[in-house]
Amino acid sequence: MNILIFLLILFFLVLVHEFGHFIVAKKSGIRVDEFAIGFPPRLWKKKVGETIYSINALPLGGFVKIFGENPDDENTNGPDKARSFVHKGRHIQAFVLVAGVLMNIIFAWFLFSVAIMIGLPAPGGYAGDRKLIDAQVSILQVLKESPAEKAGFLAGDKILSLESGGEKFEKGGVEDVMEFISTHGDRKITAEVMRGAETKEIQAMPITGILEDSSRSALGVSLGEVGILKLSFFEAISEAGKITIYVTGAVAIGLYDLIVTAIFGQADLSGLAGPVGIVGLVGDASNLGFAYLLGFTAMISVNLAVLNLLPFPALDGGRLLFVAIETIIRKRIKPVIANSLNFAGFAILILLMIVVTYNDIVRLL
Repeated sequence: MNILIFLLILFFLVLVHEFGHFIVAKKSGIRVDEFAIGFPPRLWKKKVGETIYSINALPLGGFVKIFGENPDDENTNGPDKARSFVHKGRHIQAFVLVAGVLMNIIFAWFLFSVAIMIGLPAPGGYAGDRKLIDAQVSILQVLKESPAEKAGFLAGDKILSLESGGEKFEKGGVEDVMEFISTHGDRKITAEVMRGAETKEIQAMPITGILEDSSRSALGVSLGEVGILKLSFFEAISEAGKITIYVTGAVAIGLYDLIVTAIFGQADLSGLAGPVGIVGLVGDASNLGFAYLLGFTAMISVNLAVLNLLPFPALDGGRLLFVAIETIIRKRIKPVIANSLNFAGFAILILLMIVVTYNDIVRLL
């Protein structure tokens, strides 16, 4: 089921992204030869007008084949060259290239809006003066190698009760939960948590040395009041816009930090997830509810948008870089150079995907 949900998410994200390229190219008078979901071999196709619409066997992306995007003799000098990408103005080329990214950002905004209208989990501090529905103490983060991680606690778990040594905690705020844990460092704590629609019991022993105050016992979790943020139509659209801007900035900063640390050989790639890893995350998100799944899909859409803007060959950002260079030098980059760089970039991306997928499988095993 998780794989099916993942494929549906991927289908819609690719559809939205490629539709951005497709519609702007069409409206700009550029010939579009194919609109494809997935990568060959081809499973199905239908030609409507001059464009082939196809579904392919490898469901890990998609593409729009725009006439002249990869320059050759036909689209540069042939009889239909006036409708070629390479013969359009630089501003039109740039708009066609960036359209996919813009569509992913707009789609994320739409998904966040719908999720907030349904009711999206949100921390109390984020809600400000808005009243959250069913606010409860929840786990926001689980530290690696901590007692909480080893016991099986997950981010998103809602703490219903704690019991240790005949004492029981059932009602209170974050500080009360932390105090109960810190005063039972010599005994196992049995926690009753709500995970999605399921109630689970988890046992863990608090230890010292995790917190800055090394004398206090802790499980290794970050706690917060989390409830449901549910807004009206116009409020949801406004709030979703703010969330989309914030998430886009955060993803861009995170990606920049990852690249910089990778250049200096200090990058931690353990947190990167490929298709296999995302399938597991999709399962976790769907267990927490439909609104949560929509928010998760919006996050992936933003990540896809930011990743595509990287100035790397084969990505939209790499092609934008070529357009910028051509604008500065006032002549086209030789087709053989542009095509070779894009092919090399695509090969590197496929290799990176294989490595990340391998890491996903190793983590599962």
